[in-house]
Amino acid sequence: MMYVWAFVVGGGICVVGQLLFDVAKLTPAHTMALLVVTGAVLDAVGWYDPIVDFAGAGGTVPITSFGNALVHGALSELQKDGWIGVITGIFSITSAGISAAIVFSFLASLVARPKG
Repeated sequence: MMYVWAFVVGGGICVVGQLLFDVAKLTPAHTMALLVVTGAVLDAVGWYDPIVDFAGAGGTVPITSFGNALVHGALSELQKDGWIGVITGIFSITSAGISAAIVFSFLASLVARPKG
């Protein structure tokens, strides 16, 4: 049943993103920023962790989890190291994802031919 809930919740987040494209006519950058901020706000008020506990990968795979990770890392390091921890916490939790995005984007640029 966990797979079903992961699919439903993750798919629901993706549906919201698609509706922002199609109905609200937002650009991909605006949609991505809105979803990241939504994940950050949900984590700040304590609602994102219950979503992850309920849906597993359905809550951790979509882009909203990046906002969750940013706030989660900043708040946990703020408690440990003070205000400097806000900056270091953001990078310590999200550095693997950011590094992977850079490496895979570079590898894709070697294979794909851009239009234009």
